[in-house]
Amino acid sequence: MSGEGRNERRENYREFVEIPTRWMDNDVYGHVNNVVYYSYFDTAVNGFLMREAGLDYRSSAAVGVVAETGCQFHGEIAFPDVLEVGIRVRRLGNSSVTYEIGIFRKGREEVAATGHFVHVYVAHGEMTPVPIPDQVRAALEKLVVEA
Repeated sequence: MSGEGRNERRENYREFVEIPTRWMDNDVYGHVNNVVYYSYFDTAVNGFLMREAGLDYRSSAAVGVVAETGCQFHGEIAFPDVLEVGIRVRRLGNSSVTYEIGIFRKGREEVAATGHFVHVYVAHGEMTPVPIPDQVRAALEKLVVEA
């Protein structure tokens, strides 16, 4: 498990989303499988956007599509853990946003995983880049951290 990001702290994140692990998240080794972490990223980010920016992926004129993602693992999580997924915005551009994510077991200070997630906003159904909608930008600005 990687050392970079291991010292990440909760107070570095602007928003937290609670996500329970599921029985099916565990793999044959008895811990959450690596690919599931990406679904936690997606759930935290899109849940925030739906709640704070009114995102409706079925009818919004512009939607964020994932252009890049990465994850570093620092400690195990397993069902029945409840997670607190921290999100912040590292870069807010014209048509893209870079999120940084920290996954913590509920009530624990040690980070289990850190990652990043890039959304590029595109015209719904056309996949051509467009500016981040004003309502989304306003919500994202609350999550921006200084470099």
